[in-house]
Amino acid sequence: MPFKPVKTPCVGICSTGIGDSVCRGCKRFAHEVIDWNLYSNEQKWLIAQRLNSFLTQVVDNYLEVVDPQRLLLQIKHQQIRFREEQSPQCWAFELLRAGASQITDLEIYGLRLRPACIGMSLRDIREALDQDYYALSCAHYERYIEPGLAADLARKTSAVAVAKAAGSRE
Repeated sequence: MPFKPVKTPCVGICSTGIGDSVCRGCKRFAHEVIDWNLYSNEQKWLIAQRLNSFLTQVVDNYLEVVDPQRLLLQIKHQQIRFREEQSPQCWAFELLRAGASQITDLEIYGLRLRPACIGMSLRDIREALDQDYYALSCAHYERYIEPGLAADLARKTSAVAVAKAAGSRE
């Protein structure tokens, strides 16, 4: 299955260098950040799909995309960096990241607040989106990735111990 080249999700705010297992900027796992250039395009696409899915889910909790075409036109008009292959919810996130404090009417962008969010400022919503997106990525890492890494480390440690024991018997 041919894939278009996948651009790095990096947003230039990496926290993996200070020990985070999940980047606070792009929400990739530390090993994905480190190995990104070694991955095949299919592997990169799978990571991009996971990130898109998580962000779409989070944005849907706060905003409704009423008119995706209007959102697309406004984002292009405002010259906001976004990835057209992503979901409209991801576009909405990029819109808020670029200018939550400057938006006065979401309807112009084809968006509507979910009832539970009415009364929240868009800056607060942007912060909540980012926190929830990070929390979802961390939860996925802790549930599905970390146990495998721990098992790999245990196998490697066991193999080293066996090798040392065999060497000390000689």
